[in-house]
Amino acid sequence: MGTRSVKPVQGAALLALSALLFSLMGVGIREVSVSVNNESVVFFRNLVGVLFFMPLILFKGLRPLKTTRLKSHLWRTTYGLAAMYCFFYAIAHLPLADAMLFTYSAPLFTPLIAWWWLKEPLSKRMLLTTVVGLIGVLLVAKPSAALLDSHALIGLAASVMAAFAFVSIREMSDTEPAYRIVFYFSLFSALISAIPLTWAWQPMSEHDLWLLLAIGLLATASQIIMSKAYSLASPGLIGPFAYLAIVFAGLIAWLRWGETPDLTSLIGAALIFSASLLSIARSKRS
Repeated sequence: MGTRSVKPVQGAALLALSALLFSLMGVGIREVSVSVNNESVVFFRNLVGVLFFMPLILFKGLRPLKTTRLKSHLWRTTYGLAAMYCFFYAIAHLPLADAMLFTYSAPLFTPLIAWWWLKEPLSKRMLLTTVVGLIGVLLVAKPSAALLDSHALIGLAASVMAAFAFVSIREMSDTEPAYRIVFYFSLFSALISAIPLTWAWQPMSEHDLWLLLAIGLLATASQIIMSKAYSLASPGLIGPFAYLAIVFAGLIAWLRWGETPDLTSLIGAALIFSASLLSIARSKRS
């Protein structure tokens, strides 16, 4: 067993980049969900993830992918795939900001799960940073009445499952590099998500297929970068940086659909940045 390295600044920067790619993926899902069902979107996202690794396997063989922790990878897949189905469903059925709010409320649960599962310390300051970040998310997203219906519960399930997935990545990171974690997640997820296609298959246009390819590439790149980020620092330390996806989603929505942020959105964004900076200042001292 190796030791977990702690590099909070690099971890935070990588998590911010991952959040940008993830918000771009969210826009792609919103576009494609008009004509493609959830089962197909989830399957193709995972299939592209597996194909992403084909060049590595061709050049380096299977040795880099050998693992002694298949059980850990299976648990990570269980949490991550459940989160993915819930999140993609939320994006298709809720306003984009509401759906993003749910996925990015995962850091609210992450420090608690890391404390319970990995026995990582949970300070009052860590809890405060998380709460400040979440208030910022609420101000930016301005949850609509849609939050109170059953779609909202599926969105909430996505955030809890995502938090478990983040912590499972941290748990494996002492022996498993980021690319291996993402490979097994993509492989197991593709195999499992192929099953619903036996009753949910539908014909797709070329435009849809290109969008699905882009979604898969953005998601896989985001996953690799996120896995690397969580291997460099505790989820409780850098978790608030995941909130930046809300800011990115707001900017993209403004550019793509002309949605302009109002004063509450800007105040929320300021709180999100503050929470992120507080967490970095804290981690440098510790």
